Amino acid sequence: MQYEAPETTKAAVGLLAKAKGSAYVLAGGSDLLVRMKGGYIEPDLVVDIKRIKAMREVKKTASGFTIGAAVSCAELTENKALAKAWPGVVEAAGLIGSKQVQGRCTMSGNLCNASPAADSVPALVAAGAKAVVQGPKGKRTVPVEQVPVGPGRTSLKKGELVEALVLPARKPRSGDSYLRFIPRSEMDIAVVSAAVHLTIDAKGVITEARVSLGAVAPTVLLVSAAAKAIIGTKLDDAALGKLGEAASAACRPIDDKRGTVEFRTKVAAVLAKRAAKIAYSRAGGK
Repeated sequence: MQYEAPETTKAAVGLLAKAKGSAYVLAGGSDLLVRMKGGYIEPDLVVDIKRIKAMREVKKTASGFTIGAAVSCAELTENKALAKAWPGVVEAAGLIGSKQVQGRCTMSGNLCNASPAADSVPALVAAGAKAVVQGPKGKRTVPVEQVPVGPGRTSLKKGELVEALVLPARKPRSGDSYLRFIPRSEMDIAVVSAAVHLTIDAKGVITEARVSLGAVAPTVLLVSAAAKAIIGTKLDDAALGKLGEAASAACRPIDDKRGTVEFRTKVAAVLAKRAAKIAYSRAGGK
């Protein structure tokens, strides 16, 4: 196995593009190293991106936040400006693994691992986040939901890697939230998860919304019908009921040892409604 630790994105892309055999990007390694030690993969090349300065930074601008691909989740939870603007996203990042894992894992890695149950991805999708992808043909920016295409599979082409995640500036009277169901109190994988981001007007009427679900389909779902169910309302019981129905209708889960189809479908509605209430409250709604 060849190990490389380039200091520029261009060099990292070059290594990945020219690689013969299987090539993997190492950000935090909380997924990659476990898979390697378990014998599930045998990389021919590992490209460590932690020495690339731009990928180790969180930048706040007038247009939002840019989060480098190698920024750990522990660093994100300690960033007060980010936590104030996007509490749901930061809370989701803070649920990945243990305290020890938090010091290594990254949201970009969580995204590119392409697990349907990834914690940070539903929150990023609900927030309207985008991934900055660098490759041999240059840079492209895509919605986060377009990166995973199935369990363990992404839309990234040979030589491409995620350089950063971009969160938009939070609009006035906006709020977001992420919730999950797990069998244990912590350090477990989501059986079902839901994230909501919404904006209200001065009267408390929802003017914009995005609703996403995790662990109920091969990829995280952006459920437009659920968002439409609450836009134009003050999140009354009738709107919440329609939100829950839309969330359940969008589910395409599987039966496994961690949860049944029926259970996941029902809990998706419950979590979506609870997350909406939290997001509404954070937006200043009553």
